[in-house]
Amino acid sequence: MAAEIHSRPQSSRPVLLSKIEGHQDAVTAALLIPKEDGVITASEDRTIRVWLKRDSGQYWPSIYHTMASPCSAMAYHHDSRRIFVGQDNGAIMEFHVSEDFNKMNFIKTYPAHQNRVSAILFSPAAEWVISTGHDKCVSWMCTRSGNMLGRHFFASWASCLQYDMDTQHAFVGDYSGQITLLKLEQNTCSVITTLKGHEGGIACLWWDPIQRLLFSGASDNSIIMWDIGGRKGRTLLLQGHHDRVQSLCYLQLTRQLVSCSSDGGIAVWNMDVSREEAPQWLESDSCQKCEQPFFWNIKQMWDTKTLGLRQHHCRKCGQAVCGKCSSKRSSYPVMGFEFQVRVCDSCYDSIKDEDRTSLATFHEGKHNISHMSMDIARGLMVTCGTDRVVKIWDMTPVVGCSLATGFSPH
Repeated sequence: MAAEIHSRPQSSRPVLLSKIEGHQDAVTAALLIPKEDGVITASEDRTIRVWLKRDSGQYWPSIYHTMASPCSAMAYHHDSRRIFVGQDNGAIMEFHVSEDFNKMNFIKTYPAHQNRVSAILFSPAAEWVISTGHDKCVSWMCTRSGNMLGRHFFASWASCLQYDMDTQHAFVGDYSGQITLLKLEQNTCSVITTLKGHEGGIACLWWDPIQRLLFSGASDNSIIMWDIGGRKGRTLLLQGHHDRVQSLCYLQLTRQLVSCSSDGGIAVWNMDVSREEAPQWLESDSCQKCEQPFFWNIKQMWDTKTLGLRQHHCRKCGQAVCGKCSSKRSSYPVMGFEFQVRVCDSCYDSIKDEDRTSLATFHEGKHNISHMSMDIARGLMVTCGTDRVVKIWDMTPVVGCSLATGFSPH
């Protein structure tokens, strides 16, 4: 069952509308049903449930279905009311939900993977179900025949997936920190390019086909925006989370990025400003400010009879510097650094007070978040996690009322 939260809207933070409890294990996916007061959840407790809001204001399960294996991923296509559920055993099961969301019929099983399914997408135009798994592959299967159309293998577990319906390009993130761009064909695929920038495994991806921007979140607590449509290969770094970035959603209308991390952090990034690329870190055998040798520069240490110093890097200019020449810390939001980072003394002096003005807002979800999804049209967000709790949020105070024209969640 679920409790309705009676909290008054505040001007600057997400408003918790409802809390759904009842799962016996971690909730791996939760999706809002468009135009309905309903949520679909999938859990490690081997159940998939459809929750509808009753007249009392509480959410109760109208569908409760037990699977053969723990549920690890889910996709829902509202126009056809088809649900695809990925499982720990590698299989994907397809269901059709009735119009009143009180009954769910099994359609077919897809033997997509040999290990845990990590992400699923459904392409209605191609009639493909595309998925990634811990068997280190992306697979695409025909939903008409149930047959496997193609597979592509990676060196690491494939963890997340995005897909461009028009161009049939798939973006696959993996545990090595690499993102692979693939062109999927009927029975084959080709690797277009690989994107490398994270220092930890990729946990989530979001593709905006209009601006042709790819956003990636990783276990290094950072987000990177990849300008796929631009010719310059521009990348923007966003650092503000203190734990693994688990979910992303870009709001094209307001040019805002919503991100959630596993410690419950919810961030809303203003992407409608001119941001700067973080510099590449420069290599040097001595400090590029005071010219003192670093500890591996044996020759200069011998010649100058000095001890070698540890190398650091200024986050603003990228120069290799010693600790003495980079003793200060500063935030620099225009470059994505929302909390204080190491900068060299000259860069610190060049940063004005207005340069430190935050370009993101940070909020507490107050539960472990492993998955988030949004109903952008209504300004609603649902989060779920290992604490077995599902939370429904009104995001319009944070992301702007233009998203929720004519809708009142209260």
